[in-house]
Amino acid sequence: MPPVAPMLAKSVKTMPTSGDYRYEPKWDGFRCIVFRDGDEVELGSRNERPMTRYFPEIVAAARKHLPPRCVVDGEIVIATGDRLDFDALLLRIHPAASRVALLAEQTPASFVAFDLLALGDDDLTELPFEQRRAALEQALADAGPPVHLTATTADRRLAERWFHTFEGAGLDGVVAKPADVAYLPDQRAMLKIKHERTADVVLAGFRWHKTSTPETPLLGSMLLGLYDAGGDLQHVGVAASFTAARRAELVEELAPLREGAKDTHPWAGWGRAEGESGPERMPGAQSRWNAGKDLSWELLRPERVLEVRYEHMEGRRFRHTAHFLRWRPDREPTSCTYAQLEEPVRYDLAEVLR
Repeated sequence: MPPVAPMLAKSVKTMPTSGDYRYEPKWDGFRCIVFRDGDEVELGSRNERPMTRYFPEIVAAARKHLPPRCVVDGEIVIATGDRLDFDALLLRIHPAASRVALLAEQTPASFVAFDLLALGDDDLTELPFEQRRAALEQALADAGPPVHLTATTADRRLAERWFHTFEGAGLDGVVAKPADVAYLPDQRAMLKIKHERTADVVLAGFRWHKTSTPETPLLGSMLLGLYDAGGDLQHVGVAASFTAARRAELVEELAPLREGAKDTHPWAGWGRAEGESGPERMPGAQSRWNAGKDLSWELLRPERVLEVRYEHMEGRRFRHTAHFLRWRPDREPTSCTYAQLEEPVRYDLAEVLR
């Protein structure tokens, strides 16, 4: 019965060189455990929250393509053209049922299955992954789109090729699963190997930390920018993960850049924007995942450059939080453009699903 916490993966830099592993593409979507009992279908999220109302087409697909009684772990994804589109997924987390229904027709989601937790009256979580995978293949033998069975291989060299080629279809790495591992909810019993790159970006502002007070001001995250071909500074994401001591130091260190920032900053108008939504939402817009989260931010004159580590781009933004590496006093902010970013070779998503 829901909720069930999904089994997790630990980040590593390279694929394992020893041990018996099964490798799978790492899908860039919403982790989802599907519970089906006849016509009853529930979609559980990574945080054990229900997502059923947001994806009515996945509920219908589960009734059509999954076994009558089962619990299946997988990923909800949306494809635009030949690539995964995470921004389209974000739009689905909407309070209006009419909006959800419209988007379900315009940008329908798919479900990629990669583990089987229960089938009929049988709890399969104590079985080794290799046996669960075999049972999943049999259970989905007659399934069709929008339900897909993820690819898998025991060949490390093939997995390395997937790592480099599938990124062009919007996937963000490879997952390595021990062949003999049981299903361990909320435990990092798998390995994930993700793409990592660096870029020089402009520091354009910051958000206050959730524990910040007037007496003890603390920086929460840095707002990052890159210049586009037209010379406009675009918001590309945030950098975070600082120690408490460093958060306090940064507030003092960056204080001079706050002076006069509102007069000349290219994002000054964004601070007044309300209700922004969609892939191009501005800094300070409300989070779709937590409507009560404070995303207010402070402008900084865009005069400092820093180097960050990032995984990959989603459109014009970093897909995940970037990591601060070092200041770059030798770089001019206007030299930080999109041209420096590595562009993965395009790859047809249909080939991955096939």
